Amino acid sequence: MKKIFVGIFVALVSTFVACDDDLKYDMDTVYDYETNFEFLWKEFDQKYSLFGYKKDSIKDWNAVHDEYLRYVRNCKNEVELFDVLAAMLNELKDGHVNLLSSFDISSYDFEDNYPSDIDGGVLSNDRYLGKNSRRSAGFKYKTLRDGKVGYIRYADFNEDFTSSQLDFILNSFENTDGLIIDVRSNYGGAVKNVDDLVSHFVDEPYLAYHTIYKKGVGHSDFSSPVSNTIYPANNGVIYRKPVYVFVDRGCFSATNCFAFSIKGLPRITLIGGKTGGGAGAPMVTELPNGWTARFSGTILLDKDKQISEFGVDPDIELHLDKDLADSQGLDNIIETACDYIVGVVK
Repeated sequence: MKKIFVGIFVALVSTFVACDDDLKYDMDTVYDYETNFEFLWKEFDQKYSLFGYKKDSIKDWNAVHDEYLRYVRNCKNEVELFDVLAAMLNELKDGHVNLLSSFDISSYDFEDNYPSDIDGGVLSNDRYLGKNSRRSAGFKYKTLRDGKVGYIRYADFNEDFTSSQLDFILNSFENTDGLIIDVRSNYGGAVKNVDDLVSHFVDEPYLAYHTIYKKGVGHSDFSSPVSNTIYPANNGVIYRKPVYVFVDRGCFSATNCFAFSIKGLPRITLIGGKTGGGAGAPMVTELPNGWTARFSGTILLDKDKQISEFGVDPDIELHLDKDLADSQGLDNIIETACDYIVGVVK
């Protein structure tokens, strides 16, 4: 997971580094530990978007300042400073928050203490994706249960695709009774790909989510919600049979957005575990010493203007049976969805 975030983070740094003029420091002080601490704390105080939503689940940010300033004053080198600043940022409990230096990158483990609900070894066996499966863009796909069930594995929303590629896949499932879209342990990526994927499952324009933007330095200074409507794929294939979307704690950021965007649509059922959340869209800032921090700068709300920072609940909660996976090479979540589709389970 850390490697995935590094790639996204570095790309963002080159494009979106923001540093207000009133927060720039003279070069004589850029390596001063306390200066960098104060800069970082203030940047988050003024620009981080989720303080109001997290006030009951995280420490007061002013109290965090006083606590960690004491630690900074005891730092003997840059490595110790990095660890202190990283620990301070982890108080926000946000997978979109990172600190990047030349020697390390910090991240908050939003999957901590949650068991994995996917087994890559099981998915790669011949019953699932190991034999006679196909690949297009970021999709791996195959029919299961004698051609009655379509299965799509999409592991990364950074993987772009064209409408024609998805049209081909969905056309290949024309004679299926239903479809599985498996986005378990998909840590997110481009929201555009969320819109494009959902567009193949809507019959009419659909208000999917809203975005609010920070408009001032106060913790509650936001714009009015800006709505995002997803339209049916232009001249594309619309799949109109039952669809089971697999989610788990590893579904974060754009994948979390996908979960709350597609949930509640006709024919759609979410199955698995609660997603990992991540409702903020990331921005970056550069410290005086050259380190970079990433943070949630805007917020995505669902169609009902509710925040999903803490995750999206599935319609059917079901976790991976590890004993079954280890002993028989079976994924009970896939098997259960297949049973629903072919009518074994009503």
